[in-house]
Amino acid sequence: MSDLEENPNQEEEKEPEEHNEYAENRTSVHNVYPLLSPVAAAALGLIGGFFLYQFVGGLLTLIIFGFDIEGAPADSLRLMTMAGQILFILLPALLFSKWIYGDVSDIISLKVPNWVELFIFSAGILILTPLLQTYMFIQNFLIEQLASNYNFVNTIKSFFDSLNALVEKTYGNLLKADSIIELLLVVLVIAAVPAVCEEVMFRGYIQKSLGFKLKPFWAALVTAIFFGFYHFNPYGLLPLICLGLYFGFAAYISDSLVVPIFLHFLNNFSAVLLFYIIGDDQLVNSDITGSEELGSNIFLFVTLAILFTIIIIVIKKYYLKFKTVQE
Repeated sequence: MSDLEENPNQEEEKEPEEHNEYAENRTSVHNVYPLLSPVAAAALGLIGGFFLYQFVGGLLTLIIFGFDIEGAPADSLRLMTMAGQILFILLPALLFSKWIYGDVSDIISLKVPNWVELFIFSAGILILTPLLQTYMFIQNFLIEQLASNYNFVNTIKSFFDSLNALVEKTYGNLLKADSIIELLLVVLVIAAVPAVCEEVMFRGYIQKSLGFKLKPFWAALVTAIFFGFYHFNPYGLLPLICLGLYFGFAAYISDSLVVPIFLHFLNNFSAVLLFYIIGDDQLVNSDITGSEELGSNIFLFVTLAILFTIIIIVIKKYYLKFKTVQE
């Protein structure tokens, strides 16, 4: 008698072993969840969140304020932005998690990290931010050189410049404040609310859904790519993807959304703080120009990249040791 004949269920037993808890959920007799394939669930979040926030939210903004967005009252625009984030990003993520997976806590993990975790991840974001800014200088310097020599590059650059000007104008209006109360509102709208809403949707619902079918790195990378495109910043696309990938790495290895929410807030809050301390519009301007030598910026980029790599290694070793102690 062959091995297959001895165990007629052998073929069927392979499928749950191939992947993870999604396969286990499918084979459970008593658990009807998830109601959709995890990939379809993630696509629903991407399409639904994008459509609701960018189009429905944008349409409501035009209905309320008209086409003169620049002349709209700043506080009203901030409140509208905050409401859009909550209603069209956070709420759908929570509703989709409940509807498709049955238990929101299985998808949106809010486990409280310890201070060591927050410290080492914060060290990473403090290195990653200037690293990405340095990359932006090198990238835009090279784009300028190519645009001056090739007409088709210059045409693409002109389109990106017009799109980027719209992004800068929007954020510039939201960032300006004339009082402490107004500044606190800016921090709430620019740093706190996006950190919670976007991380719950992207690193929570979407990345977790993709993680049921893809390996952790690919789930985080795909989520980060959509996170980058979601912000409509052509010159900042690659930095936003890298930032999203770091947030995804933090969410996966810490098994908590609290860490990427904190990092997201820290990144946005730093930008707001520097905007008021330095008073430099280049903080919201991706069209960076300057007289710095390209060589020195490349050296700085490589140095920061090495330091960031060291931080990633430290984080991995910390969690490896942490899991070993738990076992």
